[in-house]
Amino acid sequence: MLQELTIENVAVIEKAVVPFHAGFNVLTGETGAGKSILIDSINAILGNRTSRDIVRNGTDKARIWAVFTEIPAAVEQLLGEAGYECESSELLLYREITVDGKSSCRINSKPASAAYLREISEKLISIHGQHDNQSLLDASKHLSLLDSYAKNRPVYEEYYRQYRALVSVEKELKSLVTDEREKQARIELLRYQIQEIEAAELTPGEEETLAAMRSRLQHAQKITAALNTALVALEGDPEEGGGAVDQLENACDSIREASGYYTLLEEKSAKLQDAFYTVQELTGEVRDALEEMEMDPAEQEKISERLDLFYRLKQKYGSTADEILAFGENARQELEKIEFADEYLQKMQDKKQALLQTTVAAAKALTESRLKAFEQLKDKLQQTLAYLNMSGVEFSLHRTSGALTSIGQDNLEFYIVTNKGEQPKPLSRIASGGELSRIMLAMKNAMADSDSLQSVIYDEIDTGVSGMAAGRIGRVLQQTSDRGRQVICVTHTAQIAACADSHLYIEKATQNDRTFTYVRQLDAEARVKELARITSGSFLTETALAGAAEMVQHFSRREDYLPEE
Repeated sequence: MLQELTIENVAVIEKAVVPFHAGFNVLTGETGAGKSILIDSINAILGNRTSRDIVRNGTDKARIWAVFTEIPAAVEQLLGEAGYECESSELLLYREITVDGKSSCRINSKPASAAYLREISEKLISIHGQHDNQSLLDASKHLSLLDSYAKNRPVYEEYYRQYRALVSVEKELKSLVTDEREKQARIELLRYQIQEIEAAELTPGEEETLAAMRSRLQHAQKITAALNTALVALEGDPEEGGGAVDQLENACDSIREASGYYTLLEEKSAKLQDAFYTVQELTGEVRDALEEMEMDPAEQEKISERLDLFYRLKQKYGSTADEILAFGENARQELEKIEFADEYLQKMQDKKQALLQTTVAAAKALTESRLKAFEQLKDKLQQTLAYLNMSGVEFSLHRTSGALTSIGQDNLEFYIVTNKGEQPKPLSRIASGGELSRIMLAMKNAMADSDSLQSVIYDEIDTGVSGMAAGRIGRVLQQTSDRGRQVICVTHTAQIAACADSHLYIEKATQNDRTFTYVRQLDAEARVKELARITSGSFLTETALAGAAEMVQHFSRREDYLPEE
């Protein structure tokens, strides 16, 4: 649960430490005092998008800390896998937003991305704002709401597995069923491509070898001249001699003769002899290279033609011999599939029919899980709404069966009757904001047991309601907290505030031409005064205070108006 929120330089809040408790927490204050800033701060710390306008004027950055305790084991496991350890099952989230719009996040003092912060926080807390009431009017979201309540993930995953297999087979069938003329044209093209590639008899590495040979031929005159010069230098003139080999041999004879008189020259004589043998061997290799330069012009033409063939094939089928050969292999496989298309087509059609049957069966199972869940959800909604002074409400599910899609074949929309005798109408036809607020609360209350979230925040769930309905909204939130969920509620209604276990007051003040917002925990006496203010405005009469005190006493007595799960 959210234990503490610390805010620094956020809008008009210079610094505030906001303690939250287990159970039911409310936040009250005059309009414009800064209650929305707290919600914005919580949204920011949960990794949601935020604006640099949140930074307090005159400062360079806003900072927000949130401490969560009693972390669910599943969340601890996710954090551990990402390298974030929770000490004593406590989690510290931090976010910083600078005046130039940059943002940085930390989880337990280690850097994190806003996206990961959002992924983790979604498993810890949810915020229900006023705009969420409008989202309930979006019929496209009703199916996902029902699935969440149904906890039918295994049923859905089995359906989706069958559906994806069916889509894959249908895609392949579509590629097989083509116009006969187009089919024949494709066969002829594939045969031509295969024959052209096979006739070339390519081998990997051949092109590189041929390219080296052609380069040698293109520079044959220069290479021959250079080799001749080198050979003359090594062997000397055939008639006059005097080449490097002869000179080196003479040097070897002289050093060897001298070493007979001076033993220290023996090692040098041996090295010089080795050098002579090496040069003599290299001279032979130079002579061989020179002889190899004499190539038949027909061979040169053959190399050029072969390289031209490589060039043409590369323009069509790939940039290397390996890619060209792979293209040919793929063409052979495609040709074989087309030539045996009738047999293969029948096989795939049989497979499609079998998959269609299993997919339809899986879709029906998914539909049944949804319909069964709706009956249970409907009872909970109507029971809660009856308590919330909407006893005439009746929910129904408008369902049509459509084509198989990734989410099944159900088109679902919630229908509602708000007064006896009327015809069911889409939920989107609800006009009253007060009715919509209570329906959303009933929905949230029914969904409470369908997720593992420990904390939920309601931002002005009392929009459009007052009197007895407001008090009963407070009772619903009170019982939600009694079932082990932390509830935090921003409210303008005294009856809801009176139901809370912890009451926070947000007030705004002006000092030295600057606006400051403060958050303080109300004790019993201050709480009564705040409830009297909400009820009577500035007229804090003895009667108003007595009424507020009686209200606190009344709502402090728990009422189990809804059956336990």
